[in-house]
Amino acid sequence: MSVSVEPTTATPDRDETAQALRPHAEHAFAAELAALAAQDDRPRPARWKLSPWAVATYLLGGTLPDGTVITPKYVGPRRIVEVAVTTLATDRALLLLGVPGTAKTWVSEHLAAAVSGDSTLLVQGTAGTPEEAIRYGWNYAQLLAHGPSRDALVPSPVMRAMAEGMTARVEELTRIPADVQDTLITILSEKTLPIPELGQEVQAVRGFNLIATANDRDRGVNDLSSALRRRFNTVVLPLPESADAEVDIVTRRVEQLGRSLDLPAAPDGIEEIRRVVTVFRELRDGITADGRTKLKSPSGTLSTAEAISVVTNGLALATHFGDGVLRPGDVAAGILGAVVRDPAADRVVWQEYLETVVREREGWTDFYRACREVSA
Repeated sequence: MSVSVEPTTATPDRDETAQALRPHAEHAFAAELAALAAQDDRPRPARWKLSPWAVATYLLGGTLPDGTVITPKYVGPRRIVEVAVTTLATDRALLLLGVPGTAKTWVSEHLAAAVSGDSTLLVQGTAGTPEEAIRYGWNYAQLLAHGPSRDALVPSPVMRAMAEGMTARVEELTRIPADVQDTLITILSEKTLPIPELGQEVQAVRGFNLIATANDRDRGVNDLSSALRRRFNTVVLPLPESADAEVDIVTRRVEQLGRSLDLPAAPDGIEEIRRVVTVFRELRDGITADGRTKLKSPSGTLSTAEAISVVTNGLALATHFGDGVLRPGDVAAGILGAVVRDPAADRVVWQEYLETVVREREGWTDFYRACREVSA
């Protein structure tokens, strides 16, 4: 016997959304989603809010026939987004894989928002994630008072997504213990979640799918079983191909974060953004941009996400303790913190980079002095 699960998603009112430090994607970009839906005349899979074409346009950006501009949410190869969206239109789950900072969570959230209109059916993976987070739990007051019953059952986000034909998300799948991971096998293969205590089951309705994320650095922590991996179509999100692409990503995200934090725009900050990106890329790749000098790489990932954090923090420094213009001294401390994770080995790497590359680079004198000052 199958059991129904009552929808419990609460829609925040406009005032709550306006006050949220970080609104969910479906609220932050509600106008764009509405514009796409209004002009989207292509076939839509069951219970999808948009067609696959419109979902891809929402992520990659574009201009609609009526002139509405859709801002890019992901800057990268178009084919990667198309494969991800197409996967969700089938009965195969999607695994977004990549090194930390490649926008896996960001892409996952926006895919769920565009497909289902709700990105909140989320399981956050940690070493302590229990099986109940993926299957279901119990209201123990009800359980003790009346025994196992439908009223005592607490559905997980995955169970709710199955019952409502929505998209569920599982973040950091490889951080979840292996035996808990395998709870997903029956869900993804049979599209069924048994409830033995009630002699019932929840069957997924059309529209249900699941997006999981995992990063390459966690390989070996809790590797996915071959049985579970077969249930996913894996899409690898790469690091930005060029410095210009990475600068574009950092600039866009810093502008979005700056608006939510009431920080002024930094039109003159592009030079420092490019400098941060250059430092990160050179140390990450182990070679200077001109290919002439080989470098040692630090232990950290120096991801695009970390570059965004460094620049945002620098903008806050410039706003509250400077003249509002982003300068080398505003980003130097953030770069040092991102690079030097291992106080012994990474500090040597940073000092060598400062003395052999930064000191000799034309136009980087102020940056060199700022870095020397915070490194002292």
